Amino acid sequence: MKKKINWGIIGCGNVTEYKSGPAFNKVEGSNLVAVMRRDAELAKDYAHRHNVPKWYSNADDLINDKDVNAIYIATPPSSHAMYAIKAMKAGKPVYVEKPMAATYEQCREMNAVSKETGVPLFVAYYRRTLPGFRKVKTLVEDGTIGRPLLVNIMLVRPASPAESDKDSPIWRVQPDVAGGGIFYDLASHQLDFLDFLFGPVKNVSGLARNFGHLYKAEDTVVAQMEFENGVLGSGTWSFVSDHSSKRDVIEIIGTKGRIEFSTFGHEPVLLFKERDFLEFPYINPENIQYNLIQNVVDAIRGDTECVSTGITAARTNLVMEKIVY
Repeated sequence: MKKKINWGIIGCGNVTEYKSGPAFNKVEGSNLVAVMRRDAELAKDYAHRHNVPKWYSNADDLINDKDVNAIYIATPPSSHAMYAIKAMKAGKPVYVEKPMAATYEQCREMNAVSKETGVPLFVAYYRRTLPGFRKVKTLVEDGTIGRPLLVNIMLVRPASPAESDKDSPIWRVQPDVAGGGIFYDLASHQLDFLDFLFGPVKNVSGLARNFGHLYKAEDTVVAQMEFENGVLGSGTWSFVSDHSSKRDVIEIIGTKGRIEFSTFGHEPVLLFKERDFLEFPYINPENIQYNLIQNVVDAIRGDTECVSTGITAARTNLVMEKIVY
């Protein structure tokens, strides 16, 4: 009988409440047995609400817990490398939130330790496993739109109230914690999916500006890129626009048609071919990371390979770094 994967979570904050945390007990071959948060009362509260047997306020205690044999790291990016390296050196596979780390150099360090120890490292780019995004990949790979030529990303929206608070900026807009601004948080999903779709980016350049002056990080970004398979791409991101300019769309243009889909709106995938128009519904699992967590558990147990690893995720960090810096 194959061993059960007993997870410990480092950083049981908002993302773990619904998107990921409950899935660890729903996935076959998996249990959530411990959680950690620096605020002991919040760790205890999370454990009680989610029926988790153990809770800690010190990450080392969780990493060294003999009942924990895999670690999920859901802290801000600046601490991903530190915790992941400790866990891998303790012989425990790691599933880490995205972006993989605050810098590409930290990603390289994480992958080096994974290689040295032979302990696998996975990253939470869960769109690689969601049905809507899988449908896009199928449409591209089966030739439905012919040869793909161009891909364009447009993600534009106003700043949220939390992002607009100059007196108490959230960590997502602090470059020393997040790696960059909202671009690092959101565009990483898009760029990773295009890596999954077309392969690695061969050439990339960009411009980043701070037009809103709400925080130190960039808030408006443009980029152009070329993928190894020859597809040319462009991107436009702004997080200080007016509501009238709000957009969330990725468009893929091929020789025989085009595809449109959203990254965060989870709207139907749209296919346009000459006079034909098709719409494919977008159905997500209850806990949006469920499919990827199942893939990770199966990979740890030796049943399959994972679609999102430290190797693939590091490429996205490198692309973002080249665009912004």
